[in-house]
Amino acid sequence: MSRIKALFNKKNKKVLNVYCTAGYPVLNSTVTIMKALAENGADIIELGMPYSDPLADGPVIQHSSSIAIENGMTVHTLFEQLKNFRSVSALKDTGVVLMGYMNPVLQYGFEKFCADAKAAGVDGLILPDLPEYEFETEYGAIIKKYGLDFIFLITPETSGERIKKLDSLSSGFLYAVSSSSTTGSDKNMGSVIDYLQRLQAMQLSNPVLVGFGIKDKASFEAACAYANGAIIGTAFIKTLEGAQDISAATKEFLKGITG
Repeated sequence: MSRIKALFNKKNKKVLNVYCTAGYPVLNSTVTIMKALAENGADIIELGMPYSDPLADGPVIQHSSSIAIENGMTVHTLFEQLKNFRSVSALKDTGVVLMGYMNPVLQYGFEKFCADAKAAGVDGLILPDLPEYEFETEYGAIIKKYGLDFIFLITPETSGERIKKLDSLSSGFLYAVSSSSTTGSDKNMGSVIDYLQRLQAMQLSNPVLVGFGIKDKASFEAACAYANGAIIGTAFIKTLEGAQDISAATKEFLKGITG
């Protein structure tokens, strides 16, 4: 059983997934931030692999990606940093997924990427620009070979038929984007409730985590009322910007969400 499945077996409500950009705010801050997240209530860490053209990301995460690239972060460097992260006691059982885009992964070599991710202790992948057809015909078998979960994204505009198909292809969890926009956009959670209730009624096989626009305790709680948990990204990246002590800033931020 994967760490992510084990997590949802143990805790299927108020699961907190926090996104951070690898190599931001400084090149070697990745594992320090991951440790602080795990110690202070994050159930899953979504580690963003910086890319020059991150289509699904809003300006804050795009900016963090640019800084991380300037800092020298690459896929190769990330795997070097992640080599022994499971030996950190706080990170032993924390779910870790890599989020990124196909271009850098293909440049690295898709199978080599999956093999190195598994060897490092990564649990799953989110690649928003990997099409369903290519997943089914080519890449899904490689991902499965290395025992990685793969998480598809759905939106309020995704048809019921397609949601069921993507649910059948996903493992770990399903990423319910709260609206068809980029990360960090302000949302009225009330307008998202119909969509989340529709997902609830479908009795999907995967747990559902809600992302895009979750930024504080109120929006986290609102999302969790209709889903298994939520994903916070932009608000956390803003917290790290200019933080003198990233571990203390992380602790303070998470206290505001879960406290």
